[in-house]
Amino acid sequence: MKIKINKKYNPDSDINIINGDCVEVLNQIDDKSLQLIITSPPYNIGKEYEQKLPLDEYIDKQKQVINLCSEKLKSTGSICWQVGNIIENTKNESEVFPLDIILYDLFKENNLKLRNRIVWHFGHGQNSDYRFSGRHETILWFTKTDNYIFNLDDIRVDQKYPGKKHYKGPNKGEYSGNKKGKNPSDIWNLPNVKANHIEKTNHPCQFPLALVKRLIKSLTNKGDIVFDPYLGAGTTVAAAMQLERKTIGSELIKEYCEIAVQRTQEAIEGILPERGEKPPYEPPKNTPLTIKPWK
Repeated sequence: MKIKINKKYNPDSDINIINGDCVEVLNQIDDKSLQLIITSPPYNIGKEYEQKLPLDEYIDKQKQVINLCSEKLKSTGSICWQVGNIIENTKNESEVFPLDIILYDLFKENNLKLRNRIVWHFGHGQNSDYRFSGRHETILWFTKTDNYIFNLDDIRVDQKYPGKKHYKGPNKGEYSGNKKGKNPSDIWNLPNVKANHIEKTNHPCQFPLALVKRLIKSLTNKGDIVFDPYLGAGTTVAAAMQLERKTIGSELIKEYCEIAVQRTQEAIEGILPERGEKPPYEPPKNTPLTIKPWK
């Protein structure tokens, strides 16, 4: 399949992957043209791809981007901001600053409406000796108006009890669950992309294709434009292309931009490594690794 990946912004291109600042890219995009903006911004924790700033400066930078994103969003559109925590450590003490709470007001200043605070749960991460180990992040899903796209049937998951029936009332004896599956709820148990994950690249904070695809399927239709201002390893663009959406991504670091281009090309060719929505791995019981070696 021949699909051109445009490396300079072209509004007529189906795929734009731009090595540059998201503010500059946003200023080139037409107002009210984007159906979905989905991203995971830098957390201001000193990762290799960011400069750690005083909290007020970090919030000001996020405000600039969020304001622009709101201007570019269609009336039926959504913004999904996936964030974790800032953790300040001093010897044996650590204080947690949840970014979803810190940034919430910036979206409300743009009259956006919060539809869900989705909890993304995962089983692995850094361990802590001075607080409970963090095993979740959040996705703030905002819409611009009450007239928004939400394709629930496209993201339903298997019923827990598909054979359950109504036991009384006019529907007694009939199956009680939706035959298409159930609503996946606002808690998503999807493994994060670490170590041996099939989707792992050189990017240190990559989110899984399954998470992005669920958002794209539910909040857009085919042909809509999906934008990621902090593209990283290119998950959003690759997923959008697979789902027949138009897509734009901006990324400051050239190495990550090259990874994004490569992954999108693999998606076009149908060879992109992908874990899908398989349940988290459960190790077999009664093996040397799962039996306690102590009494």
